[in-house]
Amino acid sequence: MSRMVLSILVENTAGVLSRISGLFSRRGYNIDSLSVGETENPKYSRMTVAVSGEDGILEQIRKQLAKLEDVVEIKELLPNESVCRELVLVKVQANQQQRQEVIQVVDIFRAKIVDVAPESLMIELTGNQAKIDAFLKLLDGHVIKEIVRTGITGLVRGAGDIADYISD
Repeated sequence: MSRMVLSILVENTAGVLSRISGLFSRRGYNIDSLSVGETENPKYSRMTVAVSGEDGILEQIRKQLAKLEDVVEIKELLPNESVCRELVLVKVQANQQQRQEVIQVVDIFRAKIVDVAPESLMIELTGNQAKIDAFLKLLDGHVIKEIVRTGITGLVRGAGDIADYISD
């Protein structure tokens, strides 16, 4: 099974997310990760979609996405040719005795403590999926009260961009 991360430039119109996610659900494809945000031109949004499947299925997904009216451009974010990141917020139960141990893990990963309460810490970490997974694994001995992950977002490295589309 392979994994593909797509950066999809779409017209920023009502229902575009529904139409794209509908394509996946109608065909029984699962989305591993999805993030969407407006670009520097408010006429367009960028969707970053991570999907897993057999190579034939992944190629089918790409072709079907390209047929959608709202889709302007699709780029695959290849590991060696792009930078992909994810944000995680974790609320960890930590009394006075546990706090120092959690802070050590935070420091190792260059994470930030963004909220402190008498019995918990909220931690913010940005990085690739492997870094976030390793961070969460080191917190295994602690009670994680809540966790939220943004999903992958990324850009192709170097000078290549979508300026031709967004500047009009």
